[in-house]
Amino acid sequence: MSQTDAPPPRPHPPVTPLAAGLPATVPFVGPEAQERARGRPFKARIGANESVFGPSPRAVEAMAAAARDAWMYGDPEIHELKAALAARLGLAPDAILVGEGIDGLLGYAARLFVSEGTAVATSLGSYPTFNYHVAGYGGRLIAVPYAANRADLDALLAAAKREQARLVYLANPDNPMGLWWSAAEVARFADALPEDCLLLLDEAYLETAPDGTAPEIDVARPNLLRFRTFSKAMGLAGLRVGYALGAPALIREFDKIRNHFGVGRVAQAGALGALEDRDWLAGVVRQIEESRAEIAKIAEAAGLAPLPSAANFVTIDCGRDGDFARRVLAGLLSRDVFVRMPGVAPLDRCIRVSCGRPADLTRFAEALPGALAEAV
Repeated sequence: MSQTDAPPPRPHPPVTPLAAGLPATVPFVGPEAQERARGRPFKARIGANESVFGPSPRAVEAMAAAARDAWMYGDPEIHELKAALAARLGLAPDAILVGEGIDGLLGYAARLFVSEGTAVATSLGSYPTFNYHVAGYGGRLIAVPYAANRADLDALLAAAKREQARLVYLANPDNPMGLWWSAAEVARFADALPEDCLLLLDEAYLETAPDGTAPEIDVARPNLLRFRTFSKAMGLAGLRVGYALGAPALIREFDKIRNHFGVGRVAQAGALGALEDRDWLAGVVRQIEESRAEIAKIAEAAGLAPLPSAANFVTIDCGRDGDFARRVLAGLLSRDVFVRMPGVAPLDRCIRVSCGRPADLTRFAEALPGALAEAV
C-alpha cells in the first residue's frame, strides 16, 4: 500500500473544550531550535538571559556527587534547600515553596487561582509564559501598556480594581525591558491592591538589581507571593529550580496541586551548593555589571540607545519601529549571534542582549554594524 492509499489517521479522544480552543505553541523559540533550522550553532549565545558565567564550582561538585544517587527520587519536601533558604532569609521554612523554576510555580498559581473567566492583570509585553498559564486555565487577561519603558503601576492598580482581578503579575526588575521600581514604590503598589487580589511579584533578577529594589519580606501579608530563582545570577537555568515566599497558609495551598517530585535530587543538590557559595555569586554579579556597561558602550557606538538595566541583560532601543528591529535581529542571527527582542509594540522597537563574556560581546560588537546596515 502506498502512502497515498493509507487510511487517514484515527482521531484521538477529544480534549476539553478549553484546550481545543488554545493554540499549540511554545512561548519561546529556543536557540537549539534555531540552530537546527540553520544547520549550524551560534557563536555567541546571548539571548536567553542565562548566565554564561556558569554555576558555582561548589554547585557542580554537589551535582556530580548527587548524580551517583540519581536512582533515588528527590526529597518531595525539599527539606534541606528550604531550610537553607529559610536561614538565609530569616523566615520559617513553611513560608517557602520550592518548585520547577518560576515558570512552574506560576503555573501552579494559575491552577490554584484561575478558572474560566477569572480576571488577571499584567503588563502588555511582559513575561509571556505567565500569560500562557493563565490562558491554559481559561483566565481573562487584562494587559496594561507600559509607560516610560516599565510597568505602569498606577494603571495596573486601576485595572485590577476595575476588573476585580484575582491575580496581578509584576516583574521587578522587569523582563523584557530591564528597568525597575524602588522598594518603596512596589510596597505602595502592594498596599493599594484589594485584599482579595493576589500580587505575583517576580523577582528573578533581584541579585543583579541595585540595593533598595526589594521591599522587606512580610509573610504576614496574605495577598503577596514573591518568586525568585536559581536560573539567573546563580547560573543554574538548566536545572529548573525556583522558589516562592509567602504566608504559610498560602504556601500550604500549593501542596494540594504541586508535583511533589518535580525538583529532582541532582537539582536540589546543585541549588543548595550554589546558595552556599556567596563569593561566587558576588563575582558573577560584578561580571554582569561590567558586561552591562560594555553592551551599552557597543550600542552607543552604533548610534543606538541602551536602556538602564537592573537585570542580566540590556535592552537596546533601535530607534525605529518593530519591523526595523526585527531586521536588525535577523542580521545578528545570520552572523551567528543569538539575541532576542520584545514581542509587542511599542516595545518591539528594541532588541535585548544578555550579558556575556568578553568574546561574546566582541562578536556582538563586530556583528551589529553590519546588521544595522542591512536593516535600513
